[in-house]
Amino acid sequence: MTTEPIRDKKQAAALARYYQDRGQFRNYALIIIGMYTALRISDILRLTWDDVYDFERKRVRSAIDVVEKKTKKAKSLALNREVIAALCLMLQWVPAKPGGALFMSRKTGRAIGRVQAYRIIRCAAEALELPDRVSCHSLRKTFGYFAWKRGVSPAVIMEIYNHSDFAVTRRYLGVTQDDKNEVYLGLRLLS
Repeated sequence: MTTEPIRDKKQAAALARYYQDRGQFRNYALIIIGMYTALRISDILRLTWDDVYDFERKRVRSAIDVVEKKTKKAKSLALNREVIAALCLMLQWVPAKPGGALFMSRKTGRAIGRVQAYRIIRCAAEALELPDRVSCHSLRKTFGYFAWKRGVSPAVIMEIYNHSDFAVTRRYLGVTQDDKNEVYLGLRLLS
């Protein structure tokens, strides 16, 4: 089975709010960062408080630098207001520790693993009756899908994903027949 993006804004918002409404702000921030940064789950789980929080100025950073685990490519990305708000909310309940994992396990004191991240996302997806194909990678794909729907050039999305082949980006976008029909039916050349 191929992981799919979440194509419905209401479903994406419900997934994001699932843990916020339950006061589980670490899990909420995990989903928000996944949907708004297009980072792979392996890169999200490697984030530390030093990456996202300026201890000197006592505030969440507005941008972060990451070296992707898979590609070894450096990447700089701006954090939008939703990500910053999620991190600020998380800070109210989880103290920022220099060098500490951003998504720390309460049991081990280390960063949660991929399996736990998958469980967090699947638990919310199942509770919301989202499709079975929603998993960690869906967050990354959801970013691209909504960027594309908003009119962002696929070439720019390809750069954000650090893909070397457009065919991979095209699969990530998860374009459906409904998306293609929307273009056919919405095109107005003579008016």
